[in-house]
Amino acid sequence: MPQQFSISDWQAFAPGIHDRAGWEAWARAPSLLRGEDTPTLREMPPLQRRRVDRLGRMALQVAYWCQGDTAADVPQVFASRHGDAARTLEMLLALAREEPFSPTQFGLSTHNAIAAQYGIARKLVSNSLTVAAGAATAEAAFVEALGLLAEGAAEVLVVVYDGRLPTVYQAYADEPDSDYAWACRVAPVGDEQRGYSLTVAPAGSTPTRRQLPHGLEVLQFLIAGSGTLALQEAACCWCWRRHD
Repeated sequence: MPQQFSISDWQAFAPGIHDRAGWEAWARAPSLLRGEDTPTLREMPPLQRRRVDRLGRMALQVAYWCQGDTAADVPQVFASRHGDAARTLEMLLALAREEPFSPTQFGLSTHNAIAAQYGIARKLVSNSLTVAAGAATAEAAFVEALGLLAEGAAEVLVVVYDGRLPTVYQAYADEPDSDYAWACRVAPVGDEQRGYSLTVAPAGSTPTRRQLPHGLEVLQFLIAGSGTLALQEAACCWCWRRHD
């Protein structure tokens, strides 16, 4: 029997949707999210906040909202399929023009930069992981979270975020893109809590083009989806199930 888990809390941010009521309404009629809204991120010290761009602010904002004032030893898993693609592209173009390379820009472009900024700002001493696994990035995050629960963690903070790809990369996209960030606290199933499970099976059909980024499909499932959600890939099928 697959390991079951619960979601003790969740938070999300995207252009035009900043509160739980808005997300619950979106989950009933999901759509791509467009806009330039940027969270204030007042919780982070100003000097450090200025170093973080819009994508990072969205990810950090939901992490602050979701973790709240819980213990500093709660492990975190940050997950982003593309990371800060816009910042990376800027560096590549500068390199092509033979311009001086910025160590600061490079440090903030790495895939674990956002998680590192969060840990530094909050003076955390817990395990921190950053993952990317293509369309299955959200699944990879939960696999890591379940492993941490199995090792004895009381709960794990999972943060999933992505942004729109720069135009030069759009031709290679295999799913719609959107600006969003969401976080949840993954915990063992307790009394009177809804349980979820995530399993992997052999591929059963040809992958289909999705109407949403898969990271948003997972959020919709966790908020108000049906009893199951599947991600068909070439080599396997990831299967989410809600146990009411």
